[in-house]
Amino acid sequence: MCENYLDNVEAFCNKDRLKDPITEDELEPDERLMRSIEEQIGVSETAKNTFRQEILIRISSYARKGKPFDYRAHDRLREAIEKKIFSDLKDVVKITTSTKTPDVDQLRRINEVVDRLVDEHGYCQVCANELLTYVGSLLSR
Repeated sequence: MCENYLDNVEAFCNKDRLKDPITEDELEPDERLMRSIEEQIGVSETAKNTFRQEILIRISSYARKGKPFDYRAHDRLREAIEKKIFSDLKDVVKITTSTKTPDVDQLRRINEVVDRLVDEHGYCQVCANELLTYVGSLLSR
């Protein structure tokens, strides 16, 4: 999700388009994705451009120093990504933490959330499943 967000922010700030990795179609930056993350930390509609420019400047700064950008190095972005992940998973938190061997109905609901993460939030199947496992482990501590 973070890489997808950063790709969209870069395209937005540079007034560019993204290439769909599957169809190779050129797409406008995904405003819905960007706002869904930014709203987690109260970035208003009027402040979104400034926030996105700030992220792009930070990425550029790291690149000039030959260092990879890690979203955790930017406190507000880290908070936004983490809140978005937990928000996306709120429907299955109880399921993933309440039982080690889910029944058929619980598996159906878990699969629905995985599908939603893939279809609506840009995760791949593997990442969506890993995210559920990770969140489950955090919540069971």
